[in-house]
Amino acid sequence: MKDIVPAISRRNLLKTAGAGAALLFAPAVLRSQELGAIRIGGLMPLSGAGGVWGPIMANIQRHVVDEVNAAGGILGQKVEYFVEDDQTNPDAGVLAVRKLIDVNKVCAVTGVWSSGVAMPTLPICWENKVAMLGIAASDTLADLPHQGYFIRTYVPVSLQGREIGKFGLSKGTKNFFLMLAQNPFSQAMLKGLTDEVEPHGAKVSHVIYDGTKTSFRSEVDQALGAKPDFIMLGGYPQDSASIMKDLYRNSYDGTVCGFGTAITTQFVQAAGKGVAEGVYTVLPSVAEDSSAYQSLKKIAGNQTLDTNACQAYDQINLILLAIAASKQATGQAIQETIRSTIGGPEGEAVGNVADGLAHLAAGKKINYDGASSNCEFLPNGNLPNAYFKTLQVKDGVSVPV
Repeated sequence: MKDIVPAISRRNLLKTAGAGAALLFAPAVLRSQELGAIRIGGLMPLSGAGGVWGPIMANIQRHVVDEVNAAGGILGQKVEYFVEDDQTNPDAGVLAVRKLIDVNKVCAVTGVWSSGVAMPTLPICWENKVAMLGIAASDTLADLPHQGYFIRTYVPVSLQGREIGKFGLSKGTKNFFLMLAQNPFSQAMLKGLTDEVEPHGAKVSHVIYDGTKTSFRSEVDQALGAKPDFIMLGGYPQDSASIMKDLYRNSYDGTVCGFGTAITTQFVQAAGKGVAEGVYTVLPSVAEDSSAYQSLKKIAGNQTLDTNACQAYDQINLILLAIAASKQATGQAIQETIRSTIGGPEGEAVGNVADGLAHLAAGKKINYDGASSNCEFLPNGNLPNAYFKTLQVKDGVSVPV
């Protein structure tokens, strides 16, 4: 099972569009005299640690926008879509979001994969009344005074920590050791797992390391010195692969389980099939039975879709449908409408913009049921619940267990 959808070429994307798309959207096109320009920005990790996912996310969102525009736009207005590379770097992210807001005049920002990028850019968004739909998992983001302008399509990292803790307990673990990269979500991950396992009598130790280093031997020595029966890798593919190589060289025979951002195809390639064999990951599951997931599979050429691709698809759909439902291309209208109108359990279930526009044109309420989740959000921007899955690397491929 592939955990990353391959890069989608523009040629392949446009194969799913064409004359039929215009007919599909035509009944749903609504009209408004004073909607104004619809400008949406993608703050994407096109390079850096998130560079594997950013281009895929941007390509998916661009395709949805192109399809909508080919069919007449939203409320008769064409959608403008701008993408900036945050380089998975806070400083670059600030410059990029400033350009999207100050120059491109966007009403919403999507993507925002890294918590390190989200922390300094979210205040810029809410101060300018721009909605941010992000993937960044740090719990701290939802606690900021964002006035509703933050919506997270991903699962808060503390919940992910709890699920990894539950998995460890199911394996009979008594002594956990967490190897956490230095980033905004590490403390929340540590707290979530600790809160889950310590009441059951398990011990938790940890080290927080600089993920830009080329060697992690001292951190591995510290971990092995604690004699754990469960080691969690809480970084990214390259640093996690380096750590795993050192664990392998030291003949560590306990359970190794990584965070969803760590155990990827790139991890297996960097570590090598033999070293990666048997490594687990517990990560949020996508909504494979939803109509949105099926619609996205057509766009992606029926490839297996990872959560980043699904969230990118959901984010752009939510924004476009919120603008159509509220008849306003403003950050305030978008964030309020997503929560109150199209992200709730009431209304006709839809999984793409075309169906949503058709129902809105008929005067019906809609409920966007996403490819990544049910897309129902709390006032603080978080999802109230999520589903998880457990994978294990076998012969170089992560498969469900």
